[in-house]
Parts: sequence; structure tokens; C-alpha cells
Amino acid sequence: MTTPETADALVLYGQRFQSRLLLGTARYPSPDVLEAAVQRARPAMLTASLRRQSAAPGGAKADNGFWELLRRLDVPVLPNTAGCHSVQEAIATAHMARELFETPWIKLELIGDDYTLQPDTLQLVGAAERLIKDGFQVLPYCTEDLVLCQRLVDVGCQAVMPWAAPIGTGRGPVNPYAMQVLRERLTVPMLVDAGLGLPSHACQVLEWGYDGVLLNTAVALAQDPVAMAGAFADAVAAGRAAFRAGAMSAQDAAQPSTPVLGTPFWHHAQNGG
Repeated sequence: MTTPETADALVLYGQRFQSRLLLGTARYPSPDVLEAAVQRARPAMLTASLRRQSAAPGGAKADNGFWELLRRLDVPVLPNTAGCHSVQEAIATAHMARELFETPWIKLELIGDDYTLQPDTLQLVGAAERLIKDGFQVLPYCTEDLVLCQRLVDVGCQAVMPWAAPIGTGRGPVNPYAMQVLRERLTVPMLVDAGLGLPSHACQVLEWGYDGVLLNTAVALAQDPVAMAGAFADAVAAGRAAFRAGAMSAQDAAQPSTPVLGTPFWHHAQNGG
């Protein structure tokens, strides 16, 4: 049975997700807080770095029981290549992550600058193309550059993940014009990844037509991560609903909300009418 919720599901590489919020798993005060935040937000996927793992499932326990926690949460895992600075390193990490997590999904991070953590835009397309040929479902972390995103689509990426601002800054969209042009020009799903700090930021990009957001620091470093996870989940839902409803066009001049039809009765009375 098709419901309004399932009809508007997020579709990535042919797979449907009921949530448009993806959540990172790093920097939380404790595993218990992470678990409660995930349960509150009910995200589509959880990102996890291979570097967090010390052993494969079934072998020695992973760091702090992290792998066991992921399995208990029962949310699809999106491995990432965080910290990789070369194509070879990213590809090797992706292959290890596929074996460890038993999934073809990969969030491709290829860092070109250690200060801003900006993606290496010169090598990112080549890395994505190689991973797609190796059978991965690649979600590339990229900038809001239109040409870069188009090239990623051209080599087979069925979705892209542009940043709103540098990772961990919480500044929200720093280049709204470029982000809106990007959304208008590309038809593939786009998830805003990095730089969102407030639920209003998430709501805004969903209102622009972006298909989802990926968050980590904004939730993990909040004073109350669980409540913030819920606030972001609500904001994403509100932004999507607003986009589907169709916002009014902005006007240069004030427009009366109540039409004036003829002259009011009291005006006639004051003038002897």
C-alpha cells in the first residue's frame, strides 16, 4: 500500500529510505548518548569510519563496542573514507570497508586541504569513477561547485553530497546562490553534507529542494545531543513539506493579506453616508 510518506521516500541508487536525515557517529559524549540520539532521529543511514574499527565482526571486539552498538541500532551503515588524502588510499579504504561492513555503499571523502578539510576537487571525480567501476554505490563529499558535481554525475554518481560550509564549522550555507543554482541545474538527489549547525539550516536547504542532509558535529556537540537530533529530524521533515507545498514568490512591495472591496461602512457613517 502506497502512503504519502512512502510515495515521497528518498531514493538513492534505487533504494528507498523513509528518512531524509543521515547521522554521523563520532564525537558523542558516550555510546549511550549516541544510541539515544539515533533512536530519537530515526535516520536513514549512519556514517562510520573504518578507522574507528579495530577488528572485523566476529573477531576481537571493536573499539568500545562500537560495532556491536551499530548492529544493535539496526540502521543501515554508510562507511566513509574519512581522512584519506590520495586516490589510492581512498580506494583501499573503500574496499576494506566493503568487506568489513558487508555493504557496497561508500561515502567518498578525499581531502585536499587539512585546514578547511575541503575535498580534493581535482582527484575526486577519478576516484569516484574507479569505485563505481568496482561496484560501489558512491556518495561523494564535494563542494557546491556546479561543474564538479556535474562531472561526478557524468562518471556514474547517482547522488552527490555538497557541503554548506567547511566540516564542523556549523556556519550554515555560506554560498546560498551557488547552492540554489546547483539544485536547479542537477536532477540527481543531493544531500547537504557538512557545515550545518542549526535545525533552521537544515530546514532551509530542504526548502530549496535538497533531498536530505548529513549531520554529525551539530548533534554530537550540542548541549543536549538527543534533543538536538530530534530538532533536526523535525526541521528536515518541515523543510521537505514546505518544498512540496510550494512557497509563495517573494515580493518587492507590501501586499495586503485582506482584500479591500469597496469603501468600509464606518467610512460612510463618518461622512454622513
